[in-house]
Amino acid sequence: MAHNRAAPVSDGKAMDQIYRHQRFIYDVTRRYYLLGRNTMIAELDPPPGGTVLEVGCGTARNLIQAAATFPDAQFYGFDISSEMLKTAGRSVAASPHASRITLAQGDATAFDTHAMFAVAHVDRIFVSYALSMIPGWPAIFDRAIEFLSPAGSLHIVDFGRMDTMPGPARRAMLAWLQRFSVTPRRDLEAVCRAAANRHGLHLEFRDGAFGYWSSAVLKRM
Repeated sequence: MAHNRAAPVSDGKAMDQIYRHQRFIYDVTRRYYLLGRNTMIAELDPPPGGTVLEVGCGTARNLIQAAATFPDAQFYGFDISSEMLKTAGRSVAASPHASRITLAQGDATAFDTHAMFAVAHVDRIFVSYALSMIPGWPAIFDRAIEFLSPAGSLHIVDFGRMDTMPGPARRAMLAWLQRFSVTPRRDLEAVCRAAANRHGLHLEFRDGAFGYWSSAVLKRM
């Protein structure tokens, strides 16, 4: 496992405050309500010898699972939080996939795969429950698409609008998420569709039960 450090990023300190202690229990607690992640990972299906990047990799839980699922691919991940990267680094080093996972620190709205990883283009890029925490999140789409390979695809999963949830449950969930600076992106589908139109990509968008989560795949037509 390699660990690269990019230039300091402006929002890193804010994320460090949130995750300084949460990182120790993050994976145990989040597995019960970060739904749709496993399905997204299974659908990545990179080509033989392909490359996969996670934007906002957090503890590297997703990267490690993806590396186990696709043993012929190389994996890269970055996060703005140095605290989360401490946990990610230890988790990757302890996994049997350390030689195929490289981590770095970086800003999701201004990343450069060549500068961070010496990789010009990536076959699969995915973002799991990170858009709902990133200011200026729509900029991630153009940035990610810029670094996709000609046959590449961008995969998204995050909280949905929750409009069809029972009122009390929806209000309680939104209040809980707000405590962790999480804001479901009600216009996620519209932003995905606009990005697909700008770049001539095909969009597959779907909502989970009760609109609790949403997923998207943007790929070449």
